Amino acid sequence: MKIPKRLQPLVDDGLIDEVLSRLMSGKEADIFIVRCGDNIRCAKVYKDAIKRSFKKAAQYQEGRKVRSGRRARAMEKGSNYGRQQQEEIWQNAEIDALSTLAKANVRVPEIYGCVDGVLLMELVTDDSGDVAPRLGDVTMSEEQALEDHSIMMHYIMLMLCAGIVHGDLSEFNVLVDDFGPVIIDLPQAVNAAANNNAQAMFARDVNNMRRYYGEFAPSLLNTQYAKEMWALFEEGELTPDTTLSGTFTSDEAGADVDAVLEEIKAVMQEERERQERISESESEEIA
Repeated sequence: MKIPKRLQPLVDDGLIDEVLSRLMSGKEADIFIVRCGDNIRCAKVYKDAIKRSFKKAAQYQEGRKVRSGRRARAMEKGSNYGRQQQEEIWQNAEIDALSTLAKANVRVPEIYGCVDGVLLMELVTDDSGDVAPRLGDVTMSEEQALEDHSIMMHYIMLMLCAGIVHGDLSEFNVLVDDFGPVIIDLPQAVNAAANNNAQAMFARDVNNMRRYYGEFAPSLLNTQYAKEMWALFEEGELTPDTTLSGTFTSDEAGADVDAVLEEIKAVMQEERERQERISESESEEIA
């Protein structure tokens, strides 16, 4: 295929030998399958902020450290330099998260470097060499759903122990190969301790997994892993070796009506966003 403009510099530098095909176009990046020597990998080309459709990006960027005062001031003013720095921070957030999570034993794609807004990383495939499907495209038995959900809860717990909340976790950014789920798409990952929205994002991530796997194993719909893990995290008692039960008992004497209403609103919003993603996915397939 014709080499995309953003990938040409990597081809010129010998980092990419051949661009084989375009895999998909998402809200924050385009993904291409490329050949690097004898290896088939993928190249994630980040879209400029003006073209990116990631909703409420400011919420995800809260708590990210900017070492340089000049950079911070430029970002606040929204200058060209500031926007450039903001883009760099957005892209580096995914690289940092992937590196941290790999060390924490969470299954994520291996990274090979990032050059000029292009992230070279592992192409997750099945045993036949085909691109691994997204979780949303997979059906499974009740037994398999229970097993994979348990694995995902363990990964999410390891992420929280490492201080990271995915922030946009759903069946659309988990791949499934022959060894189980692989978590992808982390440019919006947030600092669990420094972001005021982290708890709500964490609950949404966990409950999205509960909802999807619960379609195949209805008993999962009654679990409370999000509340259990966050309570342990706040108390400083969550460790990679913690055994989760999926249950949670509140110490509050009465029901918090406002909290219940907020949870209902969150569920409704999640469903709207899920339907939007399904529509986007169908549009990509048609394109």
